[in-house]
Amino acid sequence: METTVKTRLVEVVVPVHNEQRALRDSVTRLHGYLTGTFPYGFRITIADNASSDGTWHVARGLAAELPHVRAVHLDAKGRGRALRHVWSSSDADVVSYMDVDLSTDLDAFLPLVAPLLSGHSDLAIGTRLARTSRVVRGPKRELISRSYNLLLRSVMGARFSDAQCGFKAARTEVAHALLPAVEDEEWFFDTELLLLAEGAGLRIHEVPVDWVDDPDSRVDVLRTALDDLRGMARVARRTLWGAARLPVPPRVREARLPRGMARQLPRFALVGAVSTLAYLALFSLLRQAVPALTANAVALLVTAVANTAANRRFTFGVTGSAGALRHQFEGLVAFLVGLALTTGGLALLPAGVPHGMELAAVVAANALATLVRFLLLRGWVFHPKRGQGR
Repeated sequence: METTVKTRLVEVVVPVHNEQRALRDSVTRLHGYLTGTFPYGFRITIADNASSDGTWHVARGLAAELPHVRAVHLDAKGRGRALRHVWSSSDADVVSYMDVDLSTDLDAFLPLVAPLLSGHSDLAIGTRLARTSRVVRGPKRELISRSYNLLLRSVMGARFSDAQCGFKAARTEVAHALLPAVEDEEWFFDTELLLLAEGAGLRIHEVPVDWVDDPDSRVDVLRTALDDLRGMARVARRTLWGAARLPVPPRVREARLPRGMARQLPRFALVGAVSTLAYLALFSLLRQAVPALTANAVALLVTAVANTAANRRFTFGVTGSAGALRHQFEGLVAFLVGLALTTGGLALLPAGVPHGMELAAVVAANALATLVRFLLLRGWVFHPKRGQGR
């Protein structure tokens, strides 16, 4: 019978503080699961951060009994401190951690680390807030978690969904690059790491998890929440001051605009600026004789025809008469989008508003319509694969 050669190594850190009761059962269960089902090499590191009970004794016993299990001891408390200590010296391909209570279903571990081992993603997190996640916990913890993550998204602009789930992983080279910039040593460590990673353009993979709350959790919720708020303020301040200078992956550093767009954008902007001025002048002139909606439709139609013709020649380099009529017809789709947006903007205005407010409304609507127009012209009307001569 052939045996699979395990060439990749994943380090699983279990940070603990005074977890004498739960440690043996949890690590034994984790070790059995990884030994029986995990297709890569693994190492379990029990990181005891300043326990005052028998945790360190249990950890050393497990390291002596079970293969691929080791124990390290820190004299200072702090989950972030423990993770930093182990991750920064790891020689594994991927570093990860999970809470000692194993609240997260272990079946999510391979989906967590697989995108990192393949190189597709840089970090990975378990999320309890996905629609497909199955979570059992009390309403208080649910409210606090959702409020915290909502705050991260609304204030910090975070795009990841669950910063607090104790089930995360990172490519080791990425962790080594990020760790010097992470200041927190306790519970905000995870969030700060993710915020810095996202700000550097790194890719964060999310895995919906099944999660059952540990009723014996001794986390001081109020203190942790206050520490998190202070951490958010500190990260925001560093971001504004430009203090967080991090290495970014080659795919981000070497990113370029799609082919041709660097030339097309300024030309389209110039045509758009001239068209907008012409539209506003025509709209103001017509507004003296006809209602606002009629003036808007006529002004937009006239300038849309001129805009399409100018962009055809000047922005996208299409010459000759071949396809000109089709281009104008398809350009009317962009006209209809602009008409709908500007008409909607005008319709929302109360009756009798000043002419200046009407102009402000149509300018705002036209800005959005301009973006849509560029995408339609580039991706459809003048797309090079449609076989038009240049």
